[in-house]
Amino acid sequence: MEKKIRTLASLLASSFSAHLDEVVLANGEIGKRIRLDHPEASAVIPLLDGGEVLMVRQYRYALGLETLEIPAGKVDPGEDPETCALRELTEETGHRARKISRIYTYTPAIGYSNERIHIFLAEDVEWVSDEKDEREISAVERVSLEAIRGMVREGRLTDGKTLIGLAVAGLL
Repeated sequence: MEKKIRTLASLLASSFSAHLDEVVLANGEIGKRIRLDHPEASAVIPLLDGGEVLMVRQYRYALGLETLEIPAGKVDPGEDPETCALRELTEETGHRARKISRIYTYTPAIGYSNERIHIFLAEDVEWVSDEKDEREISAVERVSLEAIRGMVREGRLTDGKTLIGLAVAGLL
């Protein structure tokens, strides 16, 4: 087990913090580790009648490109992951779900981050509003499972939470 000696540097951002720690390694040597403290997030697979999934297009600055993903977002302080998933579904797509179930929780970057992403399956999904968060979402799309599978085979669907969620839900 590694033990922190001290934090050498920190970067504090509005939604996460990054730290460079000096540690004692398992073999007794001194080393350095980067640690990101990140809030939990929730993602939701809105499964529509007819075998379609409601997905969002979003520009991802770090990648420099627009991606196709399932709706997701950070869990607010004091909010439970299921409430977050329902909120994000409405904020990003203008839809709500009458039935939601947690299907998986995973840690996307265990080598340096404590982030956990909770994935939910939403069913009995209905449209409630044309409004969506236009600061983040450029388009909302109904995508058939056949089209999703084709995008996966072609390497065009690369978002981890989307791939893991669809696979665990048995939709790939």
